Amino acid sequence: MQIGIIGLDQAGKTTLFGALTQSSKGPAPPASGKRNANLSIVKVPDPRLDRLHELYPTAKKVQADIEYLDVGGLAKGATQRKGFQEQFLASLRNVDALLCVLRVFENDAVPHSEGSIEVRRDWRIIEEEFLFSDMSILDSRIQKLNKEIKKIKGQDKQQELDLLNKCLSALEEEKPLRELSLTVSEEKALRGYQFLTAKPILLVLNISEDDLDKETEILKEYSDMVTDNSQGLVALSARLEMEIAQLPDEDRASFQEELGIREPALNKMISNSYELLGLIPFLTAGEKEVRAWTIRKNTRAQDAAGEIHSDIQRGFIRAEVVDFDTLSELGSLVKCKEKGVLRLEGKDYIVQDGDVITFRFNV
Repeated sequence: MQIGIIGLDQAGKTTLFGALTQSSKGPAPPASGKRNANLSIVKVPDPRLDRLHELYPTAKKVQADIEYLDVGGLAKGATQRKGFQEQFLASLRNVDALLCVLRVFENDAVPHSEGSIEVRRDWRIIEEEFLFSDMSILDSRIQKLNKEIKKIKGQDKQQELDLLNKCLSALEEEKPLRELSLTVSEEKALRGYQFLTAKPILLVLNISEDDLDKETEILKEYSDMVTDNSQGLVALSARLEMEIAQLPDEDRASFQEELGIREPALNKMISNSYELLGLIPFLTAGEKEVRAWTIRKNTRAQDAAGEIHSDIQRGFIRAEVVDFDTLSELGSLVKCKEKGVLRLEGKDYIVQDGDVITFRFNV
C-alpha cells in the first residue's frame, strides 16, 4: 500500500512525513521542481503480532508495511504550469490513498503560501487542482474515443465514452469522482485512469501543540469538510509528533502521556488509512515465522491464501482459523486444537480482522 502526502507549501506535510517515517529528510521540492520526491517504507505496528512473537520467540517477526510518498508542495494554478503533471501528479496517480495536510497552526516565522490561515480555502485550492487535472485526462480520452467510434463503431467503446462523459459532467459541477454513484463494473472500468478525485483521502488538520486540548472542538468545527465515506478527518501537531518520533523508544510513551496524546501519529494515520481503503490484517504464526498480512474486507479464505503465494491459493484445501484473543489466552495453536477452538473453514470463508490462519493446500 502506498500513501501520498500532499498539501500547500508550508502546511507541514514534510514534517508529518518525518513523524511517520522517523526521518529527518528536508522538504520535498516544489511541484515544478525536478528532484525526486521523498519515499519511505514504514512497518505497521500491531500489538497482536508482538504477542504472537512472545508465543513463538524463535520465529522471525514480519510486519506489514506502508509506503509514504512526500511530493512537492502544491500551489494554486499548478496544473497550468509546464511540467507539473509529469513531475507531481504522475507519482500521485499511482498511490492508493492520499493524506492532505491542511494548516491550522499560526506562526509568523513561517508565512502561509496564500498569506493567511484559511483551512477551507486551502482544501478548495487542492481539490480544484485535482478536478482540473482529472478533467484534462477525460477531455483527451473523450476526444480520442469520439474519433475511434467514427471509424469503427463498437459497444465497448461507446460504453466507455458514456461513462467518461458521466464523469466529466460530475467534475464540471465541481463534484469529485469519489462522490459519484458507480456500479462495480464502472468502478473497474475507471480503475486504470487513477483519477485523483476518486482516491480515498484523509484530511489532516495540522494544529499547534498549544491547541492539543482543543482537538475535539477543532475536529467538530471542520467536520463538514468530510462529505462521503471515502474521506476522513484527523487533527495533530506534526511538529510535535516529529519531535516525539525522534525520541528513544523508552522515553516516547511517557512523553506522549505527559502531553495527553492518546495515539501516536503513525498509529492514527495507519488506522484511518486502513479504514478508508477497507483493509484489515490477518496473521500467520509458527515456529519459523509470525507475520501480518493485509487484505481487503470481505476477502475469501482462498483469495487471502493468494496473498501468501499463488500456489497456496491454487491448491487450497482448507483454512485452520482461530481468533487472536483465543490464541493469546491459550498460548499456542497446539493447545487451541486440543481445546477444540481451532475451526476448519472452506474457501468461501470471509476472513476477519485478526484471524490467525494456517492454510492447508496441495499442488
